[in-house]
Amino acid sequence: MATASEWVAGTRPRTLPAAIVPVLIGSGVAAGYGQFVWWRALLALVVALALQVAVNFANDYSDGIRGSDDAGKRVGPMRLVGFGVASARSVLIAAGISAAVAGVAGLVLAAATSWWLVLAGAVCVAGAWFYTGGSKPYGYMGLGEVAVFVFFGVAAVAGTALVQMQSLSWLGLAASVPAGLLSCALLMINNLRDIPSDTVSGKKTLAVRLGDARARTAYIGLLVVPFVLALGISVYRPFSLLVLLALPLVVAPVRGVRGGATGPGLITALGQTGRVQMAFGIAFTIGLALH
Repeated sequence: MATASEWVAGTRPRTLPAAIVPVLIGSGVAAGYGQFVWWRALLALVVALALQVAVNFANDYSDGIRGSDDAGKRVGPMRLVGFGVASARSVLIAAGISAAVAGVAGLVLAAATSWWLVLAGAVCVAGAWFYTGGSKPYGYMGLGEVAVFVFFGVAAVAGTALVQMQSLSWLGLAASVPAGLLSCALLMINNLRDIPSDTVSGKKTLAVRLGDARARTAYIGLLVVPFVLALGISVYRPFSLLVLLALPLVVAPVRGVRGGATGPGLITALGQTGRVQMAFGIAFTIGLALH
C-alpha cells in the first residue's frame, strides 16, 4: 500500500503550476476590468487543480497498465502503478475522485453563471482521460501539447475570466496564449526526459517525433516566447512588463537543456520550469490587474 508521501508524489507536484497559473492570469484579467469575484476565482482554481491531479492519476493508471512506466524502463520520478507502489484500481479511483471534485466545483460555477459550462467541463474530463486512456490515446500520437495549450491555456485563462466577468474578453484570449505555451514547456521538458523509455514503449509524444535536438529547441522556444508576447500585451496593460522580473529564472533550465542534460538533470529542469511558470504567472497577473 502506498504511503501518504507516495500518493502526494503521485499527484506530480511539479506539474501543478500548469493548473494554478492560468487561473491567476484569468483572475488578473477580470481584476483589470474591475470585475474580480474572489469566490468564483477560488472555485475555478479548485476545478483546475482537481483536473490536473485527475489527469496525472489517469496517466499513471493508463501508462502503468500498458507497461510504459515500468521501473526498469523509466528514468523519471516514481509512478504509482508502474513501480508497483499502488494497485491500478486504487489509482483509477483516485483519478475518479479528483475528477468528481472538479465536477462539483464546476457545477457550482455553472449554476452561478451559465449551464453551458457543464458541457465544457465534460470535454475537459474526456480530454483528461483520453490523453493516455482508451484504445488510441492522443498523448501517444504527439498531440499532448495541443491539448495542454487548449485546456491549460485558452480554456483555463479565458474561462476563469469569463466566469467572473460574465463575458468573453479579447484580453482574456490574448493572455491565454503565453499561459498555454508555458504549460506546453512543462510537458515538453517532461517528455524530453522520457524520450528513451517512450521510444521503447511506442509512445510517440511530440518530443519523440521531433527527436532530442529539436525537442530541446522547441522547449526553449516555448519558455521564451511567452515573455515576448507579454511585451506585446504591455501596449494595453503597461504593468505586464513586470514579467521581466521572472526572466532571470529562465537562464538555469535553458542552460541545462542546451547543455545536453539528461535524466536527473532534466528532472531538475522540470522543477525550474515550474518556478519560471509560477513567477511569470504571478507577475503577469499583477500586471494585468493594474492600469
